[in-house]
Amino acid sequence: MSRSDLPAAPLPDAHLPDAHLREETIESNTVYKGHFIELRRDRVQLPDGREAAREYVVHPGAVMIVAMLPDGKLVMERQYRYPVGQTMIEFPAGKLDAGEGGLACAQRELWEETGYKARRWAKAGIMHPVIGYATEIIEIWFADELTLGERHLDDGEFLDVFSATLSELEDWMRDGQLTDVKTIVGMMWLSKFRAGAWPLQWVSA
Repeated sequence: MSRSDLPAAPLPDAHLPDAHLREETIESNTVYKGHFIELRRDRVQLPDGREAAREYVVHPGAVMIVAMLPDGKLVMERQYRYPVGQTMIEFPAGKLDAGEGGLACAQRELWEETGYKARRWAKAGIMHPVIGYATEIIEIWFADELTLGERHLDDGEFLDVFSATLSELEDWMRDGQLTDVKTIVGMMWLSKFRAGAWPLQWVSA
């Protein structure tokens, strides 16, 4: 029997018992607490009984907005990201304020950063962008039926707003000009939505 004739392995179920994989917290310590992130260093017990250290960032969570213009183009941003020392091409995004819901945050960030407001919104899903060292969860929101007004950037925030087609974004990703992971996930979700494979449940704002 050739390798191609072997039956495909079943996909793992995220809800299968996982006691043999889990790590249990023994002690948790804050190493640094900043304006909106916190660095923690924990001591954990591994599944085999040994102990290990885990260092990670506690993040409040964020949203990303795939905002669709009437001509099919997408609202995009160019923003300098200091940690990587590059100006990045991204979908609009921002962190959740304390007690703020995902939709309210998405509406606020889109308006503040780009000046656009949307009449229709849909939550596509969530992503964990950096599971190895941060708690961050990003909600993926779609925005449609846009109207443009004046933007209201935060103090010390500088970014360009422009529009692009999905095809242009894909070309930039292929060529290494677009490398932001949340934007790449948004592009995938948009492609599935436009193909009719992943429908969205729209709500009026």
